Amino acid sequence: MEKIESFKVDHLNLFSGLYVSRVDSFDGAIITTFDLRFTAPNREIPMEVPAMHTLEHLGATYFRNSSIGDKIVYFGPMGCRTGFYLLVANEWKSEQILPYVLEFLDFTISFTGDIPGASKKECGNYLEQDLEKAKEYAKKYKEELLTYKRLQY
Repeated sequence: MEKIESFKVDHLNLFSGLYVSRVDSFDGAIITTFDLRFTAPNREIPMEVPAMHTLEHLGATYFRNSSIGDKIVYFGPMGCRTGFYLLVANEWKSEQILPYVLEFLDFTISFTGDIPGASKKECGNYLEQDLEKAKEYAKKYKEELLTYKRLQY
């Protein structure tokens, strides 16, 4: 079996950032996959699951309700717990999606109230949420994006 593209990325030299992971074509439809890498793989402690779960709920809600909501295909966590994947219709560059990612982070940092979709009826693991830790991760990631501007592989 051939090794998939994401396993060919040298994770020893990968830092927190916003990267185009891949651009695919499906029956003429172009999908851009972004790697929202919140932490440096194998150098920082992976993100805590409850906070990631909260970021997933807030991210999916924010992106699908944003001005580019009709272009959002998927937002969800990486299994390695170092970040998220954002799939967007059409071909995009990191610089183009960055303003929306920053808006999502600001949305998270200022969020108050009930986490969207975090009820027993709406979520299969609704109790495992951590809004305060999610806000910490969002603040750190925003600072790193603005400071280091790591926007491509």
